[in-house]
Amino acid sequence: MNVLITQSGGPTAAINATLSGIVERALTSASVNRIYGALHGIKGVIEDNLICLETVLSNPAELVRLSKTPAAALGSCRVKLPEPGSNDEVYKTIFATFAKYDIGYFVCIGGNDSMDTVMKLSAYAKAHNITNVSIMGAPKTIDNDLHGMHHSPGFGSAARYIATTFAEIWADCRVYDIPAVTIVEVMGRHVGWLAAAGALATVNCKAPQLIYLPEIAFDEKAFIEDVRAQLAINPAVVICVSEGIRYADKKFVAEGNESQVDNFGHVRLTGAARVLEDLVIREIGCKARSIELNLMQRCAGHIASPVDLTESRLLGMTALDRALSGESGRVSVLRRVLDEPYQVEYDTVPVQEIANLEKAVPHEWINERGNFVTQDMIDYLQPLVGDMCDPQHGLPLHTTLY
Repeated sequence: MNVLITQSGGPTAAINATLSGIVERALTSASVNRIYGALHGIKGVIEDNLICLETVLSNPAELVRLSKTPAAALGSCRVKLPEPGSNDEVYKTIFATFAKYDIGYFVCIGGNDSMDTVMKLSAYAKAHNITNVSIMGAPKTIDNDLHGMHHSPGFGSAARYIATTFAEIWADCRVYDIPAVTIVEVMGRHVGWLAAAGALATVNCKAPQLIYLPEIAFDEKAFIEDVRAQLAINPAVVICVSEGIRYADKKFVAEGNESQVDNFGHVRLTGAARVLEDLVIREIGCKARSIELNLMQRCAGHIASPVDLTESRLLGMTALDRALSGESGRVSVLRRVLDEPYQVEYDTVPVQEIANLEKAVPHEWINERGNFVTQDMIDYLQPLVGDMCDPQHGLPLHTTLY
């Protein structure tokens, strides 16, 4: 039997580490003959666009290089499969490809929407008594919103980039003694894990002073009050906001034309930080600027967390290992079992426990004012970013003279 692997959804700095883990496990299995990768996710399966991986990745050095390569080496897609029973032609095509290449083990690497693909393929297989293909999910998402997991692979690297970037932004902003507000927008449409990661920078510097997450309704009046209070303490104020912050009526601060949605029905957002920049200039009158971190949050391989890369690789290995043992319709997961020293364990859960669900930041990890996070959040985040210049915190140490 052969293995087929896909990658879907938004890339991360660690998604190829998961791919390398699957390939590594397949290369050592007597049950696997060939290893295929579909280009551009499930679209590649539908279009019969597959490549052989065992020859180009049989060298251990190539697997190591792959694991440290950011973004999706197989290409990605955002294709939403129809509900099984509503249009079975696409499923017939997919399973015909499985049969053509003698696929006995299919692993889809992706986030919530990709696990929807795993769930639907598993449901179709069950409904049609197809038992010769094990269908598994291997998780990834920088958003850290996957249920059933302590944290999501890809998040640790994104958190490391965000925390480091805020430390560097602060080093730049603090040099002037005139009032100035810098608002930095971080990815996170419905959950604020990534923006919360900005708080890690405060371990070694004074920014960001304010953090706003989608889990708490955004109030413009309270925001201006918060900014004024911080300006009274320090002329340089750095603020972290999730792209998905929204008002009490659930409308996104950055919401543009609601008719502009992607294939999964997600509204396209157009700059929360820019909206708040204009608000600060209008209400306070000081210098203000907005920064959107954009794609670097998910493709900054140069600063990837070694913890994240290792865990992502082992999650890939776990997914295929369980498929080889007969599991199907499940997703590999990790759970934190020890804080000191940091330790996790690997397992699988039914895909229904992950697909189309979101894990929000616990409200008890957000301060009462709703403009920062608690120490519990920082304690949760620190082991995930890995070791950097400072082995205790895994974040850069900058020298300050005043």
